[in-house]
Amino acid sequence: MDKQFNNVLYFAVLPQIAVSGTSFGRTEQVLTLVPDKNFASAFFPEEVDTYIQVFRNRLSHLVGGHVTGYEIEKETASGGRLYVRATQNVG
Repeated sequence: MDKQFNNVLYFAVLPQIAVSGTSFGRTEQVLTLVPDKNFASAFFPEEVDTYIQVFRNRLSHLVGGHVTGYEIEKETASGGRLYVRATQNVG
């Protein structure tokens, strides 16, 4: 019987600036997952649901192989902000 494992990850929004190729200088923000809350983004309450919805809309690209799904929860941070915990289910 396969055992279910969970990876606890957190949302982080990171700025990226391209420094090579034809996109040199192109700047954008990227939503990613990090394994340590110390590197997570602390979201304002009015923006957090938008980031969660974007993530949920892309789940079909992040589930497959050993990854069977994600559970999303908000956690309180200091100053009234919120962290987003994404528990990655791996089986």
